[in-house]
Amino acid sequence: MLHRFATAAAVCMLIPMGATPLALADPADPAAPPVADAGAPPPPPDNGAVVSGVPGIAKTPDGRTLTVVAKDETQLPVAPLTTSLSSRDWVVGGTFTGTTTGSVSGGTLEAGYQVGCGVEMDKVKLIGSVGASLGNASLNTTGVSLPGSISFPVQGQIEIDPRPGTITNVVVDKKSFKGTSSRVTLKDIHIKIDNCVGASSLRSYAVLTSSGTDADDIVAYYGVTKVF
Repeated sequence: MLHRFATAAAVCMLIPMGATPLALADPADPAAPPVADAGAPPPPPDNGAVVSGVPGIAKTPDGRTLTVVAKDETQLPVAPLTTSLSSRDWVVGGTFTGTTTGSVSGGTLEAGYQVGCGVEMDKVKLIGSVGASLGNASLNTTGVSLPGSISFPVQGQIEIDPRPGTITNVVVDKKSFKGTSSRVTLKDIHIKIDNCVGASSLRSYAVLTSSGTDADDIVAYYGVTKVF
């Protein structure tokens, strides 16, 4: 009888232990940011690559086709050598190609950049006065004793006269050709403007001129505008 009771007690003790659920690890948070790989290489430096614009295509009255395109364009803003806050400087590059069809050959291909400035600084004026202070002078038996220091205080404020911004065409190259095609390639060219206190923008352009005996046909290409 004692043996049966001991067996039953052992079974009763095993049942609750077997029914206890196993503890599982918490699932990973899907919103947690991935851990950066310490051995991963750093991102490549910015080379200023920009997407080129739509090619310029023109049909002439005599049935010819003029085309001007660009590729491999770069526009990288850099710190100006003047270190002035009103100066802007970019390192630019790209390849501009102009082609013509038909019997007329020869012309020019001009490549450059258009720089826009939102607000220009026109004049800087100092409004106020400049004085002189001799400090404390004293009179004694030997004469007048002058102070040990003389100061020139300046009182007033600096006034900057802004004016509406302008667009400046910067011609980098103008190539004359005698055939039916021409190319201009630019690499690491500096474009700089001064007296710009507002936002600035930059875009490339190329103008193809096909010159005949009695007529000129012109078509232009404009790149994508970037605001800095």
